[in-house]
Amino acid sequence: MTPKHCFLGFLLSFFLTGVVEAQPAHVCLKPQRVHFQSRNFHNILHWQPGRACAGNSSVYFVQYKMYGQTQWRKKEDCWGIQQFFCDLTNETSEVQEAYYGRVRTASAEIHSGWTMTQRFVPWWETKIDPPVMNVTRVHGSLLVILGAPNTPYRNQKGKNVSMENYYELVYRVFVINNSLEKEQKVYEGAHRVVKIEALTPHTGYCVVAEIYQPLLDRSSQKSEERCVEMP
Repeated sequence: MTPKHCFLGFLLSFFLTGVVEAQPAHVCLKPQRVHFQSRNFHNILHWQPGRACAGNSSVYFVQYKMYGQTQWRKKEDCWGIQQFFCDLTNETSEVQEAYYGRVRTASAEIHSGWTMTQRFVPWWETKIDPPVMNVTRVHGSLLVILGAPNTPYRNQKGKNVSMENYYELVYRVFVINNSLEKEQKVYEGAHRVVKIEALTPHTGYCVVAEIYQPLLDRSSQKSEERCVEMP
């Protein structure tokens, strides 16, 4: 349904029944469910089109601001776009600050009002990915090397900044004995190199790991399995 049809439906409903069942175009164009999704401080604003009138001709406009600021700032790369998302990672890089985003729609020269997010604090709300993990067989043991995912930010030397720079992280390592189909936690702590010993020869093992953030009481998803056959 286009904005024109939405408005005509509004008039037709009024004349036939005397009851307003449809909404004016500028109301039903208004974006819905405007919210941030954040992973490893990649902060993306998402939204859904208006309830009835967002057709292929609709375009979207995005603004943002830090909590306490009075002026909204235009996101140039997300001004008059047709996508339902906008990357605000660089604009929300002070991860312990609070931010707001807002979106409006335009279609057939009709503009909606703005729809604003709830307050967004990247440090509290970002989700962390599973650890980067490498498993090597060393004689009768397995050597597990772990690493935290990187953020989108770089230090003064141009190197990627790890999530370890922002949180206390605990690594949890699990080993699966394929013959028994049994998973067992073999390590929990801050070390990034873990040695798994006392393994049965001629047996296949798979290793998975996750990251736990004690302060937030939050865990990542588990990593993909890394499987090794013991000699």
